[in-house]
Amino acid sequence: MTIFRFPRSARHAALAAGLAACLTLAMAAQAATPVVVPATPQNVLNLGVAASREVVQDTLAITLAVSREGADASALQSDLRQILDTALTQARRAARTGYVDVRTGTFSINPRYVSRPGGASAQSGWQGRAELVLEGTDTGAISQLAGRLTGLTVARVAFSLSREARERVETEVEADAIGRFKARADSYARQFGFAGYSLREVSVAAGDSVAVPMQAVRAARMSVAGGADEFQPVEPGKTTVSVTVSGSIQLLPK
Repeated sequence: MTIFRFPRSARHAALAAGLAACLTLAMAAQAATPVVVPATPQNVLNLGVAASREVVQDTLAITLAVSREGADASALQSDLRQILDTALTQARRAARTGYVDVRTGTFSINPRYVSRPGGASAQSGWQGRAELVLEGTDTGAISQLAGRLTGLTVARVAFSLSREARERVETEVEADAIGRFKARADSYARQFGFAGYSLREVSVAAGDSVAVPMQAVRAARMSVAGGADEFQPVEPGKTTVSVTVSGSIQLLPK
């Protein structure tokens, strides 16, 4: 059998010609295939509605603190711990889960510095701080308990909305917002001359913000006749729970 061998240059030329032919066929096939351009959505309306409700904040948090200074860090820590332990023992007797919760806050010991001539500073001892937090929905019991604890003074008073109350109100406001969205979508569809609408996409977002600033409260003890201590009454603020429903609808022809 006779074997014909082409020169190397001839084989390369044949290969190049084959590749070129395949590429030409592929381009022709691609050109013959129609390109489908997505149609622009027609008769789509975007809208958003919001619903809100103002509610009284039902959770009170009072932070009590004690600050001390001393030359010895260990002795200072022991002093603060003794005061805190005494207050904790008193507070735990009145604790009721959810109504009056008791927990410790910041406990810190830091060096104290004084300025020297020439702008330099030198350590002159130690300063420490311990905190006890009373929190819950029984605001009356918390304020009275804070006034009875010995060795501590009020550092902060804050009101907030409990998780249970927020979830309950959000559920009610969500139903209101969704109802408003549906009513407005139906109204717009009919005003534009359509038979109705179908929902394309929708999102629901909830949040709350302080609508009425909390009244300034001076959470300090005041002496009364008979030598007893009473706690200054506190007044909760209000917060607004809001829900926003936004999305797009497809208007349906008659």
